[in-house]
Parts: sequence; structure tokens; C-alpha cells
Amino acid sequence: MAILAIAMLLLSVKVIFKKNGHFESQHIHDSKAMRDRGIHCVMDQDREQRTRQSKVKERVYK
Repeated sequence: MAILAIAMLLLSVKVIFKKNGHFESQHIHDSKAMRDRGIHCVMDQDREQRTRQSKVKERVYK
């Protein structure tokens, strides 16, 4: 129990001791470094692929 209590305390130091402290978002699309590298979340990549594939099919069939 003591180890878990210490771990929870250490994880929440920023939230407890910093004014207006909060946990940062863990989503990839919220990270500036990931956006700069061109890395997107799976949902965005899937949406881009589906859009790209549908445009290719439209051109082939028209």
C-alpha cells in the first residue's frame, strides 16, 4: 500500500503543487512535437486513407 501511495503522490505532484496544474493530454494530435514530425493518430490516418482511396475509385470508374 505504501508503494502505491508514494507512486500516486509522485504522479500527482504537478497537479497538486502547481497553480492551475493539470495533466497534459496524452492524445497524439495534441502534441506539437508529433504534429511537427507529421505523426497523426490512427483515426486520422484511417480517415485520410479512406478519403484518398475513394478519390482514386471515383477517377477509375468515371
